[in-house]
Amino acid sequence: MLLTLVIIYLLITVAIGLYAATRVKSSADFAVAGRSLPLIMIVTTTFATWFGSETVLGISARFVQGGLNSVVEDPFGASMCLVLVGLFFAYRLYNMTLITIGDFYRKRFGPGIEVFCSIIIMISYLGWVAAQITALGLVFNLVSGGAVTAQGGMVLGTLIVLLYTVFGGMFSVAWTDFMQMLIIIVGLIAIAVMAAGLAGGADKVLALAQNENWFRFWPEPKAHDVVFFFAAGITIMLGSIPQQDVFQRVMSAKDADTARKGPIIGGLSYLAFAFVPMFIVASSILIMPDEAKKLLADDPQKVLPTLIMGHMPLAAQVLFFGALISAIMSTASATLLAPSTTFVENILKHLVPNMGDKQLLRALRISLIGFAALVLSYSLLMQGTSIYELVSSAYQVTLVGAFVPLAFGLYWKRATTQGAVMSIALGIGVWLMFFPQLTNWGTAFPGQLAGLLAALVGMVAGSLGPQLMRNRHAKHELVGLKT
Repeated sequence: MLLTLVIIYLLITVAIGLYAATRVKSSADFAVAGRSLPLIMIVTTTFATWFGSETVLGISARFVQGGLNSVVEDPFGASMCLVLVGLFFAYRLYNMTLITIGDFYRKRFGPGIEVFCSIIIMISYLGWVAAQITALGLVFNLVSGGAVTAQGGMVLGTLIVLLYTVFGGMFSVAWTDFMQMLIIIVGLIAIAVMAAGLAGGADKVLALAQNENWFRFWPEPKAHDVVFFFAAGITIMLGSIPQQDVFQRVMSAKDADTARKGPIIGGLSYLAFAFVPMFIVASSILIMPDEAKKLLADDPQKVLPTLIMGHMPLAAQVLFFGALISAIMSTASATLLAPSTTFVENILKHLVPNMGDKQLLRALRISLIGFAALVLSYSLLMQGTSIYELVSSAYQVTLVGAFVPLAFGLYWKRATTQGAVMSIALGIGVWLMFFPQLTNWGTAFPGQLAGLLAALVGMVAGSLGPQLMRNRHAKHELVGLKT
């Protein structure tokens, strides 16, 4: 019965996505929904994209292992990323009438920076999309009672998401996200109420969290702990700002004011609702103490599904897996579309210039299929890596390589192409030097923070250095003339 209901839900989702695809008439419709979405849809598609498998399975598991201090990257950093986008980036970028975030780098710094930053952005999506594919494999394995293997579930889930995204692009993503957000909210709230009842009341769950010190957020007042806490906080907070999925939601808005408000409301909503899965998993410690402790030691991501499957009625199972599949599919569709659009708009166009709009639309769909195949292969290769780690590691490369050129390009008139080149080179170069395969520096100082600081130095030195040299040379020439 559970599997049947899940299949019906998936068919409804695909049907909505395919219906939305009938509105796609051009490449702009496919990439940014024709810049026509109202505020409610910008909020829902932002929330649904952010609320993925890591929120339901990854964050909740880490919370009961280390408390709020261990989830500073997500949801705290992730939600603040959207707020910062709305406050400082959305309005300016929307008024530039761009298709991709890569277009900004081209307009501000030239095609070389455009291509390099686009490659950085595309690479960063591997981990995030892989986390969703991994979670889909786990879900199909559970709801089928083991009849579908985790690997088979990954393939099946990828094909389902691809089916409606490849036809409808951003229109299909936005329409299905609207439905999926409603299911996420209703489903998880209902599960939380049931879990509280089984645990003896919400007060018992909160008392457990208090006794286990799970509400501790700030690090110990030691330099090492503070620096690593800060680095974790900014990884997604800043590293996800130069991302195509965030940018697509901004550019899909019907006007600049909607583009600004949507991410802020979506980000704050995400932060508030991310606590619901944490509450449910905390309840599991009281409901099934022995099973929960064993799973936390072996595979923390299975605590929540085990609670639902083993201790709740069929109605609760349907609500939970409906919400979980909604969370995963909404994120997966968005994160497959974003790098595919970036590839076509910012790389393929340089290789195949003068493409017509129909050719461009065809290229977008083909690249979407190609990226889906690449991510599926990567997901199968990375099996065993936690969902939370796959997501949090994905943003380090954009933090050190793409954030500084974007922020300085928007807000610092003296930023130059030379500055952007040095920023990218130093940021990524220093970050790579902190890899454990190369050095043990990462145990003393966070590599992503070192890379970000190096990127800042590179931007300032690269931009001002040549200007200062020219001024100095001109001054010497003037002195020579006077003498």
